[in-house]
Amino acid sequence: MVMGEQTLKTQVAVIGGGVGGYAAAFRAADLGLEVALINQEERLGGVCLLRGCIPSKTLLEVTRLIHEAREAREWGVDFGEPEIDLEGLRSWKEQVSTRLVRGLDILADRREVQLIQARAVFEGPDRLRLQSADLAHVQFEHAVIATGSVPIALSGTEFKPGARVMDAAAALELPDIPERLLVVGAGYVGMELGSVYATLGSRVTIVEMLDGLLPNVDRDLVRPLARRAERVFQAIYLNTRVANLDERDDEVVVTLEGDLDEPEQTFDRVLVAVGRRANSQDLGLEHTGVAVDDRGLVNVDEQMRTADERIFAVGDVVGAPMLAHKAMHEGKVAAEVIAGQAAAFDVRCVPAVVYTDPEIAWCGLSVEEAEAQGREVGVGRFPWGASGRARTLGEAEGLTKMVFESDTGRVVGIGIVGEGAEGMISEGALAIEMGAVAQDLALTVHPHPTLSETESEAAEAFLGLSTHIISRRSPKR
Repeated sequence: MVMGEQTLKTQVAVIGGGVGGYAAAFRAADLGLEVALINQEERLGGVCLLRGCIPSKTLLEVTRLIHEAREAREWGVDFGEPEIDLEGLRSWKEQVSTRLVRGLDILADRREVQLIQARAVFEGPDRLRLQSADLAHVQFEHAVIATGSVPIALSGTEFKPGARVMDAAAALELPDIPERLLVVGAGYVGMELGSVYATLGSRVTIVEMLDGLLPNVDRDLVRPLARRAERVFQAIYLNTRVANLDERDDEVVVTLEGDLDEPEQTFDRVLVAVGRRANSQDLGLEHTGVAVDDRGLVNVDEQMRTADERIFAVGDVVGAPMLAHKAMHEGKVAAEVIAGQAAAFDVRCVPAVVYTDPEIAWCGLSVEEAEAQGREVGVGRFPWGASGRARTLGEAEGLTKMVFESDTGRVVGIGIVGEGAEGMISEGALAIEMGAVAQDLALTVHPHPTLSETESEAAEAFLGLSTHIISRRSPKR
């Protein structure tokens, strides 16, 4: 390690070791550029790998197994009630993340990406000051800001280590299985982690300010989840807000405002999952030409370039959707533009998945979004009650829904609710990206019996050709 007030000169400085950051660094290195990846944390991976996507999916897989074991009783197989080894769960979750982190370290080493653990602050449009590091400065030709986002706390509160009011990262540490858990926010984080704790034994209450679970998601897709949620959760309060949190030594007293009989309730822990904000503060951006909007989002063009032509930004720090796969794609685009290639973030859709039970996945336009753009659209629906494979899985409440342009039949949107939606959505994303039409999906032979054939059947339903349901082609939903 270089000591003192030494300056490292590099072609590309990437700030942030999350998905967007390491994707940018690795791609730039593959293109022959000298890269320094500056990460404030000891380990690569960022929120997704260390405190988000991967740990949560590890625990959700455990809950899926528990659900399946319980549902198997209806099929004539009884495993008995599972015994929860909390320390074993924590250990398994950590093993999964650790192995992936080690893989990233190996990839960085083989690509000769220089890893620097430090906090980076811009001193100018081509220079960084490193804090808490032996190396003092980094002089760069181009920089990529990939500092991600941070969870939003309720007004007048803050997240503190070991507190009973938790953000998602603290909840994923599984400090205990509280008897009573309040989840504030019915978005994907609240619903996923709420279901984990409910399956592990907590009595979970959900509070949502808006009038439905998973706001802004197609109601047809949310409906089966809402029915399941009523059985899984202790209570669900919609059109309700948290007016006050009083955290005490052994409980949290919560005052709620909404249409409910008991406005004051007591919980052992509270999970706040009301959204995230861009992590763009205190980066020294005032010493550059980078422009930031009133929400703290860094403004970029389709090449991920900021208002300062030497500086790029990717991932959550540039705005929604705050998804790891979007950040990774943006990171690669930024690296390719820096290397002089013709590249741009020019996608027709970014798939989204909610790993609840049942899973929900969607991409492209909903009917409402298409109509807001002045498009005439039609819908093909295929209920999974007519799917042989769904019946064998006990997933008869699922649905595959596709949105098509009425005149051309081009696929502009798809939504799926049910087991395996996470994998099935990729066919829909590919169809949208390649400009496929309903006939393309209908004429593609899908294996039987599979859930994937519901996608071709939804296209057939739009065309009025479905074999397993009576369908009528209609330009409306």
